[in-house]
Amino acid sequence: MKQQYQIDKRRAVENFQKWAAANTTPLQLLFETAEMAELAKASLGDLLRTVGKMFIETVMAAEVEHLVGRKSKTNKDRQAYRWGTESGYCIVDGQRVPIDRPRVRNRQNDKEIPLGSYEVFQRASLIHETVWHKIMHGLTMRTYKEVVQQFSDAYGLEKSTTSEHFIEASRLKLEELTKRSLAHVPLAVMMIDGTIFKGECLMVAIGIDRLGNKVLLGLRQGSTENATVVGELMGELVERGVKFDEPRLYIVDGGKAIRRAILNYAGDAAFIQRCQVHKIRNVTEHLPEEKRPAVKFQMRAAYQMDEAADAKIALLKLHDELLKENPSAAGSLAEGLEETLTTLELRVPTRLNRSLSSTNGIESSFSVVERICTQVKRWQGSDHRLRWVASALLFVESRWNKLHGYRHMPVLVNAMFSAHKIRRQHLESNRVPPTPTRRHKVA
Repeated sequence: MKQQYQIDKRRAVENFQKWAAANTTPLQLLFETAEMAELAKASLGDLLRTVGKMFIETVMAAEVEHLVGRKSKTNKDRQAYRWGTESGYCIVDGQRVPIDRPRVRNRQNDKEIPLGSYEVFQRASLIHETVWHKIMHGLTMRTYKEVVQQFSDAYGLEKSTTSEHFIEASRLKLEELTKRSLAHVPLAVMMIDGTIFKGECLMVAIGIDRLGNKVLLGLRQGSTENATVVGELMGELVERGVKFDEPRLYIVDGGKAIRRAILNYAGDAAFIQRCQVHKIRNVTEHLPEEKRPAVKFQMRAAYQMDEAADAKIALLKLHDELLKENPSAAGSLAEGLEETLTTLELRVPTRLNRSLSSTNGIESSFSVVERICTQVKRWQGSDHRLRWVASALLFVESRWNKLHGYRHMPVLVNAMFSAHKIRRQHLESNRVPPTPTRRHKVA
């Protein structure tokens, strides 16, 4: 529940914005030319910052004149009066810059009237967002003040203060990620993978819409890739508007918990593509070092074929060869083999197929997350990991390009809808009709 002073400040901001929108009198900045010339000679940045500070003071003075009336002019209907000034601050480029805040009091109840313009220029959200962006670009808490400080009298840039601003900003980013609506996003592809980050398993879901745009969907923290964590992630996506009854390609790393959760929510509308990079890695890890390059070459050659049938024949041939030398590697290859060929079965064009055959999108994003998070020396409990990872992933999302081969996305979508229709017809034809019950006549 908000306190009365918070309500008064919010109303003051609303009244100021209404007055500013309706006011047609332009504001004028008056300054001595010699002083401005001296500042410009020393530094153009100093000149601009000085003018910006003067602008803030002029806006506050204009609001005071609107509330009280002109200074030293008799006004019997005056409802408020000036009450001197007080030391305050405003936020400029993420820095707290000291200014003199004019005070106004109500004549009827003798209470102070908050200035909406002062509240606008002092809003903490501005400094939170500034700190967040600079930390994401590589600044550390320790060096923030030395790099950022532009006003000689600015304050509030110490390590502890910067850390507090980042904590608040990163919490807002985490909330933004977990609550933003996805109902308007036409998802054609969903990429889900679990990554071990600083000793904890983080489940990440990335979506790709029908135009090839990538969207960060969700993030969950758990100990392992278990069905509960993945199910909670899926349930959260449903609450935010994702429809799992639509045909969609799901790119996964092969974890059974992820696959089970997808089938529980999407059923026959799910087209599962196992990550080919993970599959090659899993198979070759069973082999000695000298035999790995040849097997990698054979598997990659099979996955690059144009026809799914040809790729399957090549992989089965490799399976028979491995069965004689290393049954464990052969078993790893056979497990989920057909799901590594889903995009080939759908006849996705080669350029798009390369982008949809692995979960590299998540792994490359986490390489940036690792770089950003290197400045954290000691990880703590609560939401520490989630805040940093969500912030870094949202930062990465802002830099994502369209999917390679995005122009072929309509081919993928049409192929999935056609295949889903055939699936439904097949299920309907194989459904056993219920046995009619005979009614016995009662004598």
